[in-house]
Amino acid sequence: MQAILDNVKPAVLALFIAIGTVVHCGDAKAAQTETAIFAGGCFWCVESDFESVPGVIEAVSGFTGGTVENPSYKQVVRGGTGHYEAVEITYDPAKVSYPQLVDLFFRSVDPTDAGGQFCDRGDSYRTAIFATPAQKPAADSGLASAQQALGKRIVTPVLAAQAFYPAEDYHQDYYKQDELILTRFGPRSKAKAYKLYRDSCGRDDRVRQLWGNDAPFVGG
Repeated sequence: MQAILDNVKPAVLALFIAIGTVVHCGDAKAAQTETAIFAGGCFWCVESDFESVPGVIEAVSGFTGGTVENPSYKQVVRGGTGHYEAVEITYDPAKVSYPQLVDLFFRSVDPTDAGGQFCDRGDSYRTAIFATPAQKPAADSGLASAQQALGKRIVTPVLAAQAFYPAEDYHQDYYKQDELILTRFGPRSKAKAYKLYRDSCGRDDRVRQLWGNDAPFVGG
C-alpha cells in the first residue's frame, strides 16, 4: 500500500480530502461507512487508484448496470449483459466525503470518451457514476464542476444505483498480487503484469493530457 500512496500526488489529494475532514473525540465507536460505485474502464485501475485514498477502506472490482444476475467476467466482456466494469468503494465519511470521491473520479478518467476508456473499447468499459437518490445531487454537481474545469463536454452519465456483483476472486487486488502468470512478456507477477498493462494502455498519459496537475493519481 505504501508504494501506491507514494504514487499519489500529495498536494492534489490534500486539496480534495483535507477540506471538510471531521475529527471525532470522546469514546471510540465503530466507524460508520458508506459506499460509492464508479465505472471508470478497467476495474483493476479504478480499484488501485481509490485504495490509495486516505479514508477509503476497500475497493471491490465487479459489475453493475446490467440485466444479468451474478455475471462472470467472460459474460460481461463478451457483451450483451448491459453491465459496466465498476468498483464499489467503501469509505469512512469522517475522513473523505462522497463529493470529494466524485471529484477524484472525474479527474482519474477520460470523461469525454463515450466508447470505452483508453485502449479498452466497448460498452462494458464506459464511464458512469451509479448514485443513490441521496448521492445524485452531489454527483450531478461534481459532473458540472468537472465539465467547467475541463472546458469540454463530459459524456459520463450519472445513473441510478443498481445491484453490484463482485468479480471473481482473481480480479480482486490484482495490482498488488505476487502470483506469477504467463504474459506476452514472459512470466510476471500479477502486480508487474498490471503495471505493464496500465502503461501500454496509455491510461495515465491520457489522464495527464486532459487534467494536467489536477490529475490526482498520475505523476507530473
